[in-house]
Amino acid sequence: MTPAAPRWGWLPAVGTWKYHALLAGLGIFVLGPLGGVSASYMNFSLGFFVGGQVLAGILGSTVTFGYGAEGKHGANYMQTAAASVAGMSAMGVLIQAMVWMGLAPPPLWQLVLYMLCIGMFGVGVGMLYTPLLVDRMQLPYPSGFAVANILRALTDPVLLRQSVAKLGGGIAAGIAGGIAAGKVAFLGAIELSTSTLGVGLIVGARIGIPAITSGLLFWALVPFFVSIGWLKEGEPFRKIAFLIALGLIMGAAILDIALVLKEAAARLRRGEAPPPQAEWKRVNTARLVAWVAFWGAGVVLTGHFVLGQPVGFLAFAVALVFVFAVVNGISQGISDSNPISSAFVVSVVLMAALGLKDPIVGLMAGTILLVSTSIACDMQQDRSTGWRLGTNRVHQFRYQVAGVLMGAILAVGFATLFMKAYPVLLLDQTVMKAGEQPAEWSSAMTYKFVGVLRSLTDDQPHQRTAILVGIAIGFAFQVSRKLLKASARWQRFIASGRKGFVADFLVDAVFLPSPYASSFGGFVNLHTSLWFGGGGILSSFLNTVFKPRPKPGAKAMPEDMSTTSLVGGGLIAGDSLAALGIGVAGLATTLLS
Repeated sequence: MTPAAPRWGWLPAVGTWKYHALLAGLGIFVLGPLGGVSASYMNFSLGFFVGGQVLAGILGSTVTFGYGAEGKHGANYMQTAAASVAGMSAMGVLIQAMVWMGLAPPPLWQLVLYMLCIGMFGVGVGMLYTPLLVDRMQLPYPSGFAVANILRALTDPVLLRQSVAKLGGGIAAGIAGGIAAGKVAFLGAIELSTSTLGVGLIVGARIGIPAITSGLLFWALVPFFVSIGWLKEGEPFRKIAFLIALGLIMGAAILDIALVLKEAAARLRRGEAPPPQAEWKRVNTARLVAWVAFWGAGVVLTGHFVLGQPVGFLAFAVALVFVFAVVNGISQGISDSNPISSAFVVSVVLMAALGLKDPIVGLMAGTILLVSTSIACDMQQDRSTGWRLGTNRVHQFRYQVAGVLMGAILAVGFATLFMKAYPVLLLDQTVMKAGEQPAEWSSAMTYKFVGVLRSLTDDQPHQRTAILVGIAIGFAFQVSRKLLKASARWQRFIASGRKGFVADFLVDAVFLPSPYASSFGGFVNLHTSLWFGGGGILSSFLNTVFKPRPKPGAKAMPEDMSTTSLVGGGLIAGDSLAALGIGVAGLATTLLS
């Protein structure tokens, strides 16, 4: 079907080179750098950053609104490019880590080239896993869910009229909460996060409750962890819990991937052709594999011949990307949390087990995990948005490649800019006393990196034990869940009425929760788990008790555009807008003073 002519005469026709030039230019040179400023500021100041997908989706749709309902695809292309720029820009903390460790950063062109190769490799790996994580497992990817709803609403006048109050109210609350959390002491003390609450509203109680219970369990186990030497007195449970949480995901993923491979092998033995795919889903697999191989080799060769790092550890890090692109992808798909710093830390722990002692080698090899998992999971999240909208995957791939190219340049550029504007960022906080720590620049991600790199001379076997414990628990829970869900008797009981529904809910939420959902409690502070789980409980309660009745004659809303998902997406969007405003204002104030 030929797309309708644009509402505004100055807009180029859909599908023309001018159309793609307009979208790419806005995504790469306008929306991407805006998101990059926000992401860089948050990573240097807090140690985490809000992804740029939602922000770019909102701003991009103001242009593509002129294309009507077709504009949702154009806005999706823009946000794909812009999010890649922003995600790469946040990686400038790696240069800060070099400075803290007393290492003179290599020439800028060498860093840009290395990060570019890693980013391009991550794009390919992320696309390789899209059929598994997005098409088959159909993970919610909450931010991707929010972007899809926003683009559908903002580019379709009918849907906009029906959803504007819910979406707009969520955005307003998200902006207010995002600003107030940093200004009001009480809200800061309870770690208010409107975006985390919004994610909970999207995913529901079957995921939210396990996040709360696992967080409470890890918190309660702190004395035990101290008694066995896994934690020191006063250390937060996350310092060891994140390793167990990664193991939970890995254990469950081992089973799920094995089942997928078993089914594929059975189809091959029967000589069955794979089911036909819609045109927008089709990707040339041979070219994709060649892309991954080319850029994977480029990462190793650049790291060795340009930066002088040993081939063995570089190759090991490249291999680990194939593991963590699944592990982190599932985590982000379930809870909107991409534990990229955890992937970095675990890679260094595993390399230490292989004999690594040089912290500089650990930093350069760990960079491969940090950047690749960030970009790969962005790829998967963007594809989840495209899956809901029916957006062409090949075009999205190209837009992300362009975004990575710009982001590799801006990552180095923003790092240089921020460290010149804020000299306090050059100070090594790992050797400071508590009273000397700069209040506004905690740089928690850098602190974590430098801390684990300096511990390379002190091997800690219990860290690997924690991962293995998590793998065993995750595998056992996932096997039990699969066996129960496959039982015909259980399925009949579920369908029998209210008792079956309640029993199934209690199994998923309390007695036999998904390891993917339970892992969230190990990655974040307890307050964050409570906000996340509270949103999930509220969402399930409202959707169960107050089922909306469509108005006669009104256009039916898509099934996944419920009130709670629209409000939740608005909260995520509002928090992103607040982060952008704080980041731009903070940088501008310093540069002008």
